[in-house]
Amino acid sequence: MEAPTPSSSESGWSRMASSLPVRNVQDLAASGEELAAETLERYIRMDIQNADVVVERSGEVPVVDLGRLFDPQFAEQEAAHLRFACEDWGFFQLVNHGIPEEIIANVRNDIQKFFQLPLEVKNAYAQLPGDIQGYGQAFVMSESQTLDWSDMLGILTQPPQARDMRYWPSHQPHTFRKSIEDYSSELMKVSHSIVTFIAKTLNIDPKLMEDKYVSQFLRMNYYPPCKAMADKVLGFSPHSDASFFTLLLEVNSVQGLQIKRHNAWIPVKPNPKALLVNVGDYLEIMSNGKYKSIEHRVTINSNHERITVSAFQIPSLGGVISPVTGITEEKILYKTTGVEEYAKLYMSNKLDGKRALDHAKLL
Repeated sequence: MEAPTPSSSESGWSRMASSLPVRNVQDLAASGEELAAETLERYIRMDIQNADVVVERSGEVPVVDLGRLFDPQFAEQEAAHLRFACEDWGFFQLVNHGIPEEIIANVRNDIQKFFQLPLEVKNAYAQLPGDIQGYGQAFVMSESQTLDWSDMLGILTQPPQARDMRYWPSHQPHTFRKSIEDYSSELMKVSHSIVTFIAKTLNIDPKLMEDKYVSQFLRMNYYPPCKAMADKVLGFSPHSDASFFTLLLEVNSVQGLQIKRHNAWIPVKPNPKALLVNVGDYLEIMSNGKYKSIEHRVTINSNHERITVSAFQIPSLGGVISPVTGITEEKILYKTTGVEEYAKLYMSNKLDGKRALDHAKLL
């Protein structure tokens, strides 16, 4: 039986923008004889060779224990850790998140299996014109821009009625749909907990955030190794997330993510027992800048592939985001912004740090 076609209002997130089709990077990386300088020209980043200073330390991202947040004996102390993480880092490792190990193992296994499939099989789920869902790349807006060294499979997973099952692999791996469904559902439970405790740290009614994480977009990322020029390409350009917050699962624990802190790039050490959570642009607006979305990027390993899955928890498309008064004593820094208006602005341009958020700031 065919899956019902999602209504335009439910699936609107997937049609914010489209991306130009480009060469599959995994396939390109596998054909070593083709990796001449002219082939890699569109991927080479001059800005990472000279301008950036990478601080060689990792594992410093704050850790927040969800179990302790629920424990009256430790809740106040752990809430202080959460507040510090959101204020000072914009990132935290969430441990004891409660997602069953079997569900985590299944989704990791099936995502790895998907990217191991022949290219012609994966291309059966390729992006269609005008849709950001599917297998391919995102944020490719011109024939001349520098490209990221990565491929992705993106699907809108929540709410269930918004799903377009054409993009959900059904036969290979045969358990893929169930693994994604189980994982997505568990993430919604975790997201509810995160929102509840973030609201408490901001001293606002959690009901004000009820519609701020109701949609979920899963982006499964594949970063092939680049033996020739790993230090000259990026897997993901510097950006902040157009989400309320994002939950990242490291599928195979190969380091690559870096966050911008004090004008230096800090490597983040993968924690296989944690979900990495980061503040998104919409939460920065709502908190009037108290909690900041942080620029981050992905570097490439010369010998090993890196696989991750990001869950972007996003507001209802028809809603608005505005600063909640009383969070800070400072003046209001952001204007009331339509969720759809901001999403279109963000998705219709190539990634460029936090430039999209500048449009939401009051002069």
